[in-house]
Amino acid sequence: MEVRSENVQLRCDKLQPPVIPRTRLQVWFIRVCSSILLWTCLVQLVAVGELWHPKFLPKITNRVPWITRLPRHVDAVVQSPPPVVAPRNYTSNGFLKVSCNGGLNQMRAAICDMVTVARFLNLTLVVPELDKTSFWADPSNFEDIFDVRHFIDSLRDEVRIVRRLPKRFNRKYGYKPFEMPPVSWSSEKYYLQQILPLFSKYKVLHFNRTDARLANNEIPLDLQKLRCRVNFQGLKFTPEIENLGYKLIRMLQEKGPFLALHLRYEMDMLAFSGCTHGCAQEEAEELKRLRYAYPWWREKEIISEEKRSQGLCPLTPEETALVLQALGYDKDTQIYIAAGEIYGGERRLAALRAAFPRIVKKEMLLDPAELQQFQNHSSQMAALDFMVSTASNTFIPTYDGNMAKVVEGHRRYLGFKKSILLDRKRLVELLDMHQNGTISWNEFVAAVQLAHEKRMGQPIHRRVIADKPKEEDYFYANPQECLCEGTNCDDILARGNSSIIR
Repeated sequence: MEVRSENVQLRCDKLQPPVIPRTRLQVWFIRVCSSILLWTCLVQLVAVGELWHPKFLPKITNRVPWITRLPRHVDAVVQSPPPVVAPRNYTSNGFLKVSCNGGLNQMRAAICDMVTVARFLNLTLVVPELDKTSFWADPSNFEDIFDVRHFIDSLRDEVRIVRRLPKRFNRKYGYKPFEMPPVSWSSEKYYLQQILPLFSKYKVLHFNRTDARLANNEIPLDLQKLRCRVNFQGLKFTPEIENLGYKLIRMLQEKGPFLALHLRYEMDMLAFSGCTHGCAQEEAEELKRLRYAYPWWREKEIISEEKRSQGLCPLTPEETALVLQALGYDKDTQIYIAAGEIYGGERRLAALRAAFPRIVKKEMLLDPAELQQFQNHSSQMAALDFMVSTASNTFIPTYDGNMAKVVEGHRRYLGFKKSILLDRKRLVELLDMHQNGTISWNEFVAAVQLAHEKRMGQPIHRRVIADKPKEEDYFYANPQECLCEGTNCDDILARGNSSIIR
């Protein structure tokens, strides 16, 4: 019996498959596959979070500056694109083609408006054309400044965007689209009643001017929020611009807090405004000739000192130095000049640099080879300044042009970051009084600080002036509908601080 039992056991052992130990290669392969799977899941979760966090975490998003989350070596980081949102299903009423006019930030705001118009009228938007005929003569196309694939994909659940018109609508096939400039500061009723019927006849409309063509106020909340979504999420700079912009920001942050000064003392602004305070006679004549050379600069005969007294001139570098000192900034303050070439060059910057020796510009921080690709492309250069200005600890514009307004709005969106909005009319009075000896330095300092206590970019209701849209606050400087949840913003906007003028 015992022998028989042993034989049975031996036969059973032979029937069982042999246990083969795993090789090191197999173990390594399994671990690698598992790691790849885990990292893929993690990247997808992060991407989904980035796509949806503005909707689900608005308060956190609005309070945490994006720049604090930058990787230290962002230029070496390849980020996974967010998952593409499902396209909105609608029957298009036609194609909207737009040619933006002005500088980078004027065109940026116009693009946001045109996406909103296309969404409201159920149109297909053609990727906007950028201005190449203005004073700056920048040959950049949309895709040279903005990530066009991101622009199309990130907004596809709102509006259909195409890179170009279908061939049947090309001029070489004999088709001529209907061109027109829409009426400035128009509400959605204008576009619904006056513009939409044109598409049934022409199929393609070409807006050849887009600056300020949508009203600041009395626009439905969902359209206002769409303007913000395009501005804050849809318009993303190209990787080349972003990488260099992040590098500039890191270089500045490594040296401590910094102030971004938008010193709008440039030839085009002085010529356009007719402001020649502090200029030599030959410089004033040069600026006047430039103004007359551009037919669309309508105002020709300008009395510079009158305009300055009304607060309609950018501060000079010398005036800016005194104002910054009065606001409490000292010689150790790190200042980044966010501007093009200053009229008069280093000679006009001498007083400002003497008071603040830690003044830098992008040309001083970056190697010439790094900026070579952006030379003669003013909008791409302005994009770098835009990034640095948005990320700065404090932003101070010396003139309330388009860049100043759009940066101000971005900084409000990022948690009401400090932006000192200079009261130039009051400052000119104080500067003249101090320089002619009417008030002492201490009195000047006290008056300047008092005048700007409530001009630091704090939450405030956007000013509305009935029937005077040009004089009311600009939507993109204070997009209040996008700064809080729901329609009741009293928890964020100053209670009882409404500045509506009727």
